[in-house]
Amino acid sequence: MAERKRRAVAAQADASRDGLADALAPAAVAQGGKATPVQAVEFPRVSYYRGAVEKKHRYFGPYPSAWAVKESILLIQKLFRLRTCEDTVFNNRTRPCLLYQIKRCSGPCVGHVSAADYAQDVANAERFLQGDAGDVLARLEARMMAHSERLEFEQAAELRDQVSALSSVLHQQSVENVSDRDVDILAVQVQGGKACVNLAMVRGGRHLGDRPYFPVHVDDGTAMSVDSDEDGDEAKPVAVSVEVQVLEAFIAQHYIDVAVPASLITSEPVRPALVQALSQQSGSKVSVVHQPREQRRIWLEMAQTNASLQLARLLSQEGSQQARTLAMAQALDLPVDDLDGLRVECFDISHTAGESTQASCVVYQHHKMQPAQYRRYTIEGITPGDDYAAMRQVLSRRYGKLVEAARAAQDRGEAMPDGARLPDLVLVDGGKGQVAMAREVFEGLGLDLSLIVGVEKGEGRRVGLEELVFADGREKVYLGKDSAALMLVAQVRDEAHRFAITGMRARRDRVRVSGGQLQDIPGIGPKRRARLLQRFGGVRGVALASADDLATVEGVSRALAEEIYRALH
Repeated sequence: MAERKRRAVAAQADASRDGLADALAPAAVAQGGKATPVQAVEFPRVSYYRGAVEKKHRYFGPYPSAWAVKESILLIQKLFRLRTCEDTVFNNRTRPCLLYQIKRCSGPCVGHVSAADYAQDVANAERFLQGDAGDVLARLEARMMAHSERLEFEQAAELRDQVSALSSVLHQQSVENVSDRDVDILAVQVQGGKACVNLAMVRGGRHLGDRPYFPVHVDDGTAMSVDSDEDGDEAKPVAVSVEVQVLEAFIAQHYIDVAVPASLITSEPVRPALVQALSQQSGSKVSVVHQPREQRRIWLEMAQTNASLQLARLLSQEGSQQARTLAMAQALDLPVDDLDGLRVECFDISHTAGESTQASCVVYQHHKMQPAQYRRYTIEGITPGDDYAAMRQVLSRRYGKLVEAARAAQDRGEAMPDGARLPDLVLVDGGKGQVAMAREVFEGLGLDLSLIVGVEKGEGRRVGLEELVFADGREKVYLGKDSAALMLVAQVRDEAHRFAITGMRARRDRVRVSGGQLQDIPGIGPKRRARLLQRFGGVRGVALASADDLATVEGVSRALAEEIYRALH
């Protein structure tokens, strides 16, 4: 199944992980911050988050998409005016921000709301996310009337506006509010050897959105299944359609580590044994409805429509991508007998003025990018900013090992693993200089030079004007900005650039952040820190200096130099 990302809305509060339902989400917020007259810990914030969960926070979810999470957060801001800012921002505010001005936050950072009133808003937001919107509305109305009776008309007016906004939201969602609180709607479509399972999620009576999944290894046929009857006796074998097989496989895998809602609505019937297994796993009865009525039927029809649209989009994209692969193979004289196995590797170098040089290698195969086979290489031992030397190093490291592994496998009479075999095409981001470096490496390793193609930027470095440079002596080729082959080459090149630059930025930030923590090292005060920065030209220089070099700075003993080196590495 497609990899499932975790998403959720989380309100910062000292509570357990209630509401964390499945692998589509959890999200939390960082809690804490330095003590100030108004402390962030007294005013929980609502946030979108992906990552590990902690018991001290309160989690809500899962949500089928990032869009659904952000829409829920926006709704919480409108209705309950909970803060969304980081604790560091909250603790250092001296006046309210724009969110307060547009009535999306109650301004707890500057004391415009008391801790008790804010806690009421947090509690109401939690009830709303749990589906108790009616109870929230009744509580708000009761508070409004209490303020009115005490002649506190300003506070009553604010609650009146909140009640009005919540009533409007409930009216807009009235078509979706039925007796079901938590439901998953599963619709499956199979066509052309591909399948799509559309998962629509209803939580607290609210339709949160849909998420399509595209299972692999879909067989076009039927299978025979043997199930037990109600008395536990073995029944006769029955034919099971491909749609049922796909749906049952999805349910069995999706809910392994995921909380199962009380009700499932499916486009195909599933076997009682699977339903029973889900009930045993969840610890409560799970009902599966195959032919729903009324609102449930509307939900299922929507899910089926979305599954059909998503599957049609997938088939269209795959057909277009296969056409691009064929066009590239023909334009570059590559073998076309096995287009599905055609393997392309592309390299790019990224750095910031020579700092934190990173090389990337991305892989295109089976008509799509293969992120699991991407690799990053940290480039060291070269003159900073020397892209040619960086290209030589990454190609030598990459293909030197592959050549050794290929020769060893050949000696043993074994085939190379698919992820370790030599590619059919090697793309390098650059012109004659980078191609010359690649040619030197390939000549030294005894590899075919016709595999190397450089992607040289055209006039003005504009997209669509790239020219292809060959290492085997062929003339440069311009395929044309409308060429399907050039579109694919540019797609792979851009992915290599993205992968390289994200790795470079992450490595650069690690160096800079760790270097910026000099003042946190015991024994380093303002004067010693200034001397270190002056001697080595900045935090990067300090981080790259050895303990011996650090000890030459005035006021830095040998022991302190070793402590600095350990702290920054």
